[in-house]
Amino acid sequence: MLGGMFGTASTSIVIEERLTGLEASAMAFVDGSSVVPMPFSCDYKRAFDEDEGPNTGGMGVYSPPGFLSIDLSPDIFGAVHAPVVAAMAADESPFRGVLYGGLMVDNGEASVVEFNVRFGDPEAQVILPQLESDLVDVMEACIEGRLGEVAVEWSGQPTVGIALASGGYPGPYETGKVITGLDRIDAGVLVFQAGTELATDGSIVTTGGRVLTVVASGSTLADARELAYDNASRIEFEGKMLRTDIALREL
Repeated sequence: MLGGMFGTASTSIVIEERLTGLEASAMAFVDGSSVVPMPFSCDYKRAFDEDEGPNTGGMGVYSPPGFLSIDLSPDIFGAVHAPVVAAMAADESPFRGVLYGGLMVDNGEASVVEFNVRFGDPEAQVILPQLESDLVDVMEACIEGRLGEVAVEWSGQPTVGIALASGGYPGPYETGKVITGLDRIDAGVLVFQAGTELATDGSIVTTGGRVLTVVASGSTLADARELAYDNASRIEFEGKMLRTDIALREL
């Protein structure tokens, strides 16, 4: 503060309540007035197992989190999202799109950490595979203010996503590492490419910190987790890094 390191922001301090518990993501489709919830999900921000190491963009995610009951969905979205949507409409600035509430959940009680006006990443990678309705229809309904006319249906299948990162991430990391095993992925398992590039020789190489996310669904969370990790193990590149404890707290 004395050195003014952050400019005018250095002139004051905001003291807030410290939030404890487990982080969860609550996203919803919004058309300016209506709020349609998506399934809850839980992202893992820390780089290493047991939530050790620096924060990252997300090392894995699962849905639904057992510590946040789906029965609480009407209460949470009614208390968190609906007032924001109503206030923006009343201010003649209606919001249409995806409203993402970042929550901290402690003994079933949810506190709001942040809002984003976009899909969460990597949360969307385990949420959208559960969507049985046509995403384009839902998006157009959001834009046109008629979300209430569209049936937004979900499979309800537990889904797990495992991020494969470059060694050293989120610190310095090397790129240009050849990725193998993408042709050995089971049918129905999704591999989202993020930090990748098609090389001139036809191979796929790493270009970023978070390289791929392997996503699998199952009849149980345990099945989804096992399938995701089994397929993640088939993909190799030099320095590959992943957490081994995604969704393990639930099992």
